[in-house]
Amino acid sequence: MLPTPRLLILLLLAVPLIAGAALLPPLIWLAGFYLLLVVGMVISDLLMTPKPSMITVERINDQKLSLGAENLVTLLISNTSRHALSFRLRDEYPESFPSDAQFLSGVLPALDLYEARYHVRPLKRGDYQFGDVVLRYRSLFGTLQRQVRYAASAAVQVYPNVLEIRKYDLLARKGLLYEQGLRPARVYGQGGQFARLREYTPDDEFRHINWKATARRGRPIAAEFETERSQHVICLIDTGRLMAPTIGEIAKLDYVINTALLLSYVATLKGDQVGLLTFADQVGTFLAPDRGRTQFQRMIEGLYNVQAEAVEADHSSALAYLERKIRRRSLVILFTDLATPEAARPLIAHMARLGKRHLPMCVMISDPNVHAALGMPTPDTQAAYTRAVAENLRDERQTILDTLTRSGVIPVDVPADKLTISVVNTYLRLKAQGRL
Repeated sequence: MLPTPRLLILLLLAVPLIAGAALLPPLIWLAGFYLLLVVGMVISDLLMTPKPSMITVERINDQKLSLGAENLVTLLISNTSRHALSFRLRDEYPESFPSDAQFLSGVLPALDLYEARYHVRPLKRGDYQFGDVVLRYRSLFGTLQRQVRYAASAAVQVYPNVLEIRKYDLLARKGLLYEQGLRPARVYGQGGQFARLREYTPDDEFRHINWKATARRGRPIAAEFETERSQHVICLIDTGRLMAPTIGEIAKLDYVINTALLLSYVATLKGDQVGLLTFADQVGTFLAPDRGRTQFQRMIEGLYNVQAEAVEADHSSALAYLERKIRRRSLVILFTDLATPEAARPLIAHMARLGKRHLPMCVMISDPNVHAALGMPTPDTQAAYTRAVAENLRDERQTILDTLTRSGVIPVDVPADKLTISVVNTYLRLKAQGRL
């Protein structure tokens, strides 16, 4: 039990009576009577206020939280008493989680439920623990506050961003993918699977005219084809030291993992078979291409606790391993980072050799600090030097990208916040063009 400011004020009102008793002794009896009234009021308040057993608290949240996303946590507070209660609570979520509300407050209706909501945003994958829920509520007369700890300890796991998958599904159902910069899930192109007949347009190829339908309808009719299904898409994820630095609050590797998962989900929806290989100085997780949601769940579990290692990535051994394992032509998407053109040469050579059988794509995250320094003013020598270094890094990066392109590799170099959209759209474009 905790006293409230109201109770302290009531007690302080007795001070003038006690002080006045020095001049007028009968006032001490009045002060004593007043204090007895206050004590009686507090006892009555304590007896009439609902007991903690009449209040229950339950936490509702996903057991698998999404990295870098706003994960909803709901606290259901049930009041079985006949009195409304003013409350304030704190949920003991993991300390490393940023939250949009440290304390929650409200009025708990009589014989009813109250939903208190807040969001947490985990910044690292792994295992975490929620603690208890601490609730304070005011007594009916406002003289006391009860503080109660409700047992609610529960383990929780932080996975790659699965909320982004749900968001994609929702946008696809509502037809709002274009507004988010994404193409729709169904893409018509140069594939070999017949999709539908429609009127011929000047942009259509002459060989796509369906002569039987044209004869029946008396006007040119073209056949439209849907891109082939059951193709192979393999994500190679570099987990070496260059993937450890953070961009904002999240590591490069986590941006890559989130992107690889959404790409795999989109490919799964289109009927393609997805695979995975992680590597640093040695090959880590390998999942042979397969189709279906079961394979997607395997990828989530395989990437759940992958961490960046403080070693140089060995691209050559990883690509050689992949060539031995995968014989069928596949879209091979390598997520990595390259520091200098010299360091990139062995990788480019192996990617070019890989391109004889597969379709290789190299995905990198551009450095926001370099982009910021490129446009900065140069009022002094230090600023001029910083900008010159940034321009040199930009030129080296462009050299790497140009060399990749000349070697038959598809380069993608975008900021972290555009990584997912760029990679998914590139996949859809390649599929629509029939290049897989």
